[in-house]
Amino acid sequence: MVAAGAAATQSASATARPPAPPAARLKQSVCRWPYEGVPLETLCREAKQIGLQSVELLGEHEWPVTKRFGLTCAMATGPTTIAVGLNRPDQHDRIVAEAARLLPLVAAAGLPNMIVFSGNRAGLSDGEGMEHCERGLRRITPLAEQWGVTVCMELLNSKVDHHDYQCDHTVWGAELVRRVGSPRFKLLYDIYHMQIMEGDVIHTIRTHFNAIAHFHTGGVPGRHELDETQELQYRAIMTAIADLGYTGFVGQEFIPSRGRDPIASLRQGFTVCSI
Repeated sequence: MVAAGAAATQSASATARPPAPPAARLKQSVCRWPYEGVPLETLCREAKQIGLQSVELLGEHEWPVTKRFGLTCAMATGPTTIAVGLNRPDQHDRIVAEAARLLPLVAAAGLPNMIVFSGNRAGLSDGEGMEHCERGLRRITPLAEQWGVTVCMELLNSKVDHHDYQCDHTVWGAELVRRVGSPRFKLLYDIYHMQIMEGDVIHTIRTHFNAIAHFHTGGVPGRHELDETQELQYRAIMTAIADLGYTGFVGQEFIPSRGRDPIASLRQGFTVCSI
């Protein structure tokens, strides 16, 4: 009877134990540059404890640091800058050569993506800029396909942060993806930037989901924490992304407000986007 009673108690205890939380539907990353005041090793350690799986926008000499902490770098830095990018034909030889050098290194490190930029317009029409970007990307994407790395062009706002940047609307970027026609060229959809330029974030993501390989976050206005001070409903956005079957990373790219603990802000952003 004692044994039976103990077994019943154990059974009741097991029944009362709360179920394990469901596995996270989205993988999260953090961009390095908003945390430049935090040593990379410290950021990696804290990111791992919070539950993030990546620290991104790192150069090749920084990738081994993430690996030591059991993290990856979900978006490697690439061969272009925001201002000088693929819309400049006179830069193509240099950009392609650097991409050819970087892509096998990115692949060897097991990283999924490499970032590129359109560059500023500097007088180019959107049609001319697209033609030039397409021509340059057609030289890079065979290498990306060979090495299994996705080249991602970031959508940025030209209204507040990056005046004159060309790839500043989702329709333009999605058309470029269609023209290039490679499974290894997609968009980095920055939610902060596209809220400023277009709004209608969830509908836009759903419409152009097949052209998107990566996401970035940031509170609007101000590019700060994903809290009650900004206008976006990030849980709704993340739920919509997860419901589309997204398997890539969401990179936290907000700038922690002055006077606030940046790691606490990162933890809060992670919680908001944990779906």
